[in-house]
Parts: sequence; C-alpha cells; structure tokens
Amino acid sequence: MARWTNPPSLCPLSVFTGCRGAEWSMRTFGVEEELLIVDPATGEPLALADAILSGREPAPTTATSLSYEFKLEQIETQTRPCHSYGELLQQIHRGRAMANEAARQHGARVAAIATSPLASNTHTTPDPRYAAMLDRFGIIATEQLTCGFHVHTSVESPEEGVVVLDHIRDKLAVLTALTANSPFWRGLPTGFDSYRTQAWNRWPTAGPSAVFGSLTAYRRIVKRLLETGVIMDEGMIYFDARISMNHPTVEVRVADVSLRSEDAALIAVLVRALVETASLEMLDGVDPTAVPTALLRMASWQASNSGLRGDLLDFGDFRPQPAAEVVWALVDYVSPVLDDQGELDLVKAGIAELLRRGNGAREQRETAVRYGHVQPGSPPTNQALAAVVGHAAKVTVRGSAADAYKEPAPLLTRVRRP
Repeated sequence: MARWTNPPSLCPLSVFTGCRGAEWSMRTFGVEEELLIVDPATGEPLALADAILSGREPAPTTATSLSYEFKLEQIETQTRPCHSYGELLQQIHRGRAMANEAARQHGARVAAIATSPLASNTHTTPDPRYAAMLDRFGIIATEQLTCGFHVHTSVESPEEGVVVLDHIRDKLAVLTALTANSPFWRGLPTGFDSYRTQAWNRWPTAGPSAVFGSLTAYRRIVKRLLETGVIMDEGMIYFDARISMNHPTVEVRVADVSLRSEDAALIAVLVRALVETASLEMLDGVDPTAVPTALLRMASWQASNSGLRGDLLDFGDFRPQPAAEVVWALVDYVSPVLDDQGELDLVKAGIAELLRRGNGAREQRETAVRYGHVQPGSPPTNQALAAVVGHAAKVTVRGSAADAYKEPAPLLTRVRRP
C-alpha cells in the first residue's frame, strides 16, 4: 500500500504486540474542540478570541494548543496525537483548562456547548478568507456560531483513508446522536437535540458523501466541486468525514462538542475503532455498503432531531429502531477491535453511563427547567438560558486543573466591536 510522501511526525502509527499474536499498529488519534466564550453571569457569547489569543506564541505540535475559529465568540483547542483514552482525556482537560484560564483574564469563561442558547450578534474573525466567506455566503456565514468536535485518526496513506471514508459513512449518524448538545438556537428551543447539525448543513458541501471507491475518484470529486465556483477552496470541503489537508489522518466531523470531557474522549475512541475496523474489512476483502446518500441524510436528520430520546435509523437496514439498540449495535460492530486494544470494557461502561444520563441536549433542557424555573414545554426565559450556559461552563472544566482556580475574576472586558 502506498504511503504518504515524507509523512509528518504529527500522527504516527505506534507499534504494539497485541492479542493478534503479531505486531500490529495502534493508531494515534487527536481532537479539535470548538468552545464558546461566554459571560458567566448573563450567558451571552463574547467576541474576545482576539483579545485572548493576542500575543500567544504558537504551541509546538507535541503540545495542546489554542487557536482562532470562524467567530470571535469561540476558541478552538487542539490536542497532540495520543495513544489511549486516558492520554487523550488528559489532553482534553488540559486544553479546556488553558482556554478557560485565558478567558478568565478577560472576565469570561468557556463553555462546551454547540450553539449559543441566547440570541446574540456574531463577529467574524478578521481574516481575508473569512471576510470573503461572509460576503459570499451571507446569512449562512453570519449566523454560523456553532461548535463542533473533530476527531483525527491516523491512516497509513490517502488510499487507506478513502477506504475508511467509504466504510464508515453509514455509521456516523450514531455519533451525532451521542454527542448532540445544541437544543437551543438564538434564544429559542429548536425541537432538535443537535441543531448545530442543521445550521452546519446549510454549507454547500456539508453532510454525508457518496462511496468514492478510490483516491483518484475522491480527488476527482473534490476537483469538480472546486470547478463549480460555488465553494472558495478545498478547505470548504465539509463532508461528514474527509481526508485531512494538513495531517495523515481521516477527520470525522459530525459531532457536536461534548459537554463533558469524558464523553469527548469516549467518542474519539469509538471513531478510532471505526477507522481500524474499516481498514481490517479492506484487508479481508469486504466491500463498503453502498447505502444511498439520501438515506444517510435521513439518518443524519433523525439523529440531529431526536438524539437519544427516540428512534434512530439502524445502520444495517435504515429502519427506525430505539436509539439505545442502535448505539449498542455500533459498539458490537467495533467490539473486536476494542477488545484487541483493551478498550472494550471502558467503552461499554462509558456508553452505559451516557445512555443513562443522556446527551448534552438533555442536560441543557433539564438545567433550563431546574435553574430557570421553567415548566417543561414552556419557552425558556433569558434567566433559564443563562443558567444553562453557567452550568455548562462549570461542567466544561470539571476534572481539569481549572477546578483549582479560586482567585476572583477580573472585571469583564467589553466586546470590542459594536
């Protein structure tokens, strides 16, 4: 199999001797988390990314780092490549703590919620490309204050990466349901668990992709999309999963940012197991299931709408089944790989806890009722939504070094743009 030309050391495959009785490769993985910058009292998003990041030295690729995102009301954390759930969880904790500490210097906090519960104007990060996107895509770009969670898993080559994309495409909606964490949008209840998915899928290339079949076909489709002139550049290839432009990885992009660090790390473990399972199926001569893209869109919509509350479309026959059954079917599907990698018990325990507790959308709704004195089914007040954000800000850094910060926060820095 062809390998990357001069592959960067960012995402190596680490060699282990495991249950297979021979040397095999344990894929490294890492994540990007987009976090909202918020006023801890009112819950409003604050356009402080430039103030927070100004003058910060770029972090080495071996360290957790912070960076700008599309909007000044958000900040992105990136972990280094990791080998295990525990290592990745530590990196996620560290990234959230770093971001929160930086935000505190301006009287703000960070919150791992995928859309702002409160209505707010947004401020696009000053950048020529972002300015061009704002001009080209209008309200889609203006309103695009959404926070996703991207999982990068190492692959040996772009060819293997395309095989992975073809094999995992029909399972990705389950990840949307597990991570759904955006039930409110601009001050309103949406009726969706992941309204971020709906807002994000307004971009022209977003959503499920067809079976590519080969790297040549993948590159041909990307080229044709660019030739339409609808999108500006390859960075706007927003497929649910894609070949990373900058790293030797497959990048899975369907998830909302998770409220809890433990859930984020759990989802990343599941993604890595999906990637490894896909690669093994390729070696065994198993072809990807040629599910029509239209059905994948239905599965994505259903997962975005009901999350874990009702039915999901089963990735075997794409008929509705109770969400918990579909989630456990996904665990069963990747269980041989999880067992080989010593992660099966961890994943089973994590999934059982997530199904018991519910996803972030459920926690946001329950918080609005509990702290905002709102009756179920009633429109939320700003007080209720502020309580949702305040709760999320606390949970975001739970278990991280940020729990130890006891000093008084400085006065709030005002948003620098009207």
